[in-house]
Amino acid sequence: MAKKNIVVVGAGFAGVYATKKLAKHFKKNADVEITLIDRHSYFTYMTELHEVATERVDPEHIQYDLQRLFSRRKNVRLVTDTVTGIDKEKQTVTTENGSYQYDQLLISLGGESNDFGTPGVKEHGFELWSFEQAMALRSHLAAVIRRGAVELDPAKRKAMLTLTVCGSGFTGSELVGELIEYRDVLARDNKLDPNEITLQLVEAAPTIINMLNRTQAGKAEKYMIKHGVTIKTNSMITGVFEDHVTLKDQADLPTYTLIWTAGVRANGVVDKFGIETGRGGRLAANEFMQAKGCKNIFLAGDSTFYQEPDQPRPVPQIVQGAEETAATAVQGIIKNVDHSDVTIKPFKGAYQASVDSIGSKYAVAQVLEKWNVSGFIAVLLKHAINWMYYVQIFSGYYLFQYFMHEFFRTRNQRNVFRGWTSRAGNVLWSVPLRFFYGAMWLWDCWTKVQGKESWFVDKLRLTSFSWLQVSATSGASESTSKAAKGIFSLSYMYGKDPLLVFDKMPAWFESVTKIFIPNMQMAFFFQKLMTCVEIAVALCIFFGLFTWLANGITIGLVIVFCLSGMFYWVNLWMIFAAIALMNGSGRTFGLDYWVVPWLQKHLGHWWYGNVRSHYDGVKTR
Repeated sequence: MAKKNIVVVGAGFAGVYATKKLAKHFKKNADVEITLIDRHSYFTYMTELHEVATERVDPEHIQYDLQRLFSRRKNVRLVTDTVTGIDKEKQTVTTENGSYQYDQLLISLGGESNDFGTPGVKEHGFELWSFEQAMALRSHLAAVIRRGAVELDPAKRKAMLTLTVCGSGFTGSELVGELIEYRDVLARDNKLDPNEITLQLVEAAPTIINMLNRTQAGKAEKYMIKHGVTIKTNSMITGVFEDHVTLKDQADLPTYTLIWTAGVRANGVVDKFGIETGRGGRLAANEFMQAKGCKNIFLAGDSTFYQEPDQPRPVPQIVQGAEETAATAVQGIIKNVDHSDVTIKPFKGAYQASVDSIGSKYAVAQVLEKWNVSGFIAVLLKHAINWMYYVQIFSGYYLFQYFMHEFFRTRNQRNVFRGWTSRAGNVLWSVPLRFFYGAMWLWDCWTKVQGKESWFVDKLRLTSFSWLQVSATSGASESTSKAAKGIFSLSYMYGKDPLLVFDKMPAWFESVTKIFIPNMQMAFFFQKLMTCVEIAVALCIFFGLFTWLANGITIGLVIVFCLSGMFYWVNLWMIFAAIALMNGSGRTFGLDYWVVPWLQKHLGHWWYGNVRSHYDGVKTR
């Protein structure tokens, strides 16, 4: 049977989501091959561009390599190339370097900034609709404030220190929120008073953030004004110049920085596809996300125009819109390839929440169009929406990276926890504790491996396991009786006996233990096994090998010892010492300095393959 080729054009939110779903559905069908074409070798997390532009996170935080995303999907081929057109008659996608046959085609090219023909935007303004634009803006912001800080001419200095954002949609308002926080960083780095840096939000409409209800938009507006943002509504920009912008029927605004976020249109290349378009140059789709008049061409994402009969606006150009259009398109592709008679439901948008984050610490949200949420809870909701996307595309690696970048590796206290979780410290100071803690475990094992108290002889040492033998019961009773006289303390008290955490096993733990240690033979085996584990863990901690895992194991051991009635309150410090040592202490004067990077390199290569700047997975075009 001839192979059936599914080609997905564009590796944005919709393209990645759709490719993941298609790859999963056809993973056992060797006759189906999926080709994902994008001009980049990575997926850009577009909704976080403003964080990169204002140095809240590092650039790699929003670049997700496609090989890492699809390495376990053997039916997916990655191609790094720029699409230039499609031939509907020959069922071919043309790129700058070749062409690709398709049986089913999904176009999800995304959008680009729409300046509505405003003079000077391309020449003197900055846009925020690609990774390259975010990096250009990042460089400009640092440079223009640096120049402004040393400028002696008052008027020119003020214009250089004025940052103007045009457009108050999600992109514009979220960028302003980041600039509020970034202003303090720029001022500190350039020895300025933060109040010298002026932030302006210019909107042509009478109100701002018109995707939200007036209550939530009002909260966001109040927050911005409180933090020194000048908001100009009913202000249409008619021209952009190097040192100012012109407004319709208003005075000019002196500024060397105009960031244009006022509109979005479909990627310009779609004009060459010969497919009917709608508003903003977006490709017109029917209710099943098929291009009008094309049964085997499907549309998804920001380049798609579809307006539900009962809705006043077309599908919004947001992540949820991209996911839902992609989900409908995937159903249609699967039906066509499988030749099934499954009835596909027409597209019906269901947007659970709309969240507008004004910086890292504040946000406003509408949930199911019923509840208004703001502040800390709304920020967590924004993060939860991002987490859900990683879950939907089955990317645990990038979900982990998201947590690290957003909560633990941020600088200048710019996260929802106000920097409490991202304090960076030198692990050198934990090295003495690592040596001491490892030595403590080794010392504990010393008596267990030699002499009369050895745990390697067939003599029961687990005296709290009362069901094993009668003598053990009496021994446990004696031990319990003695322990009952102990004094509760978290530190040693001279002349006092320490108190056991549990003087006997909790009933539920005893039931579980009996399953694993039902008789004397198993008890002897576990005595020896636990001693070997303790020695191995102690050596790992002392020499700094797999320190995170080794310390985690000691926490588990201490908990087991406590529940077994064999551990004292005064020794609970060991749990907190282990937690402290899980900060990578083995990377300094430890074997982890060499071992962990080696494992990351080789295991990463084994699991993800070769990560490259250019992919050409299809050998024959």
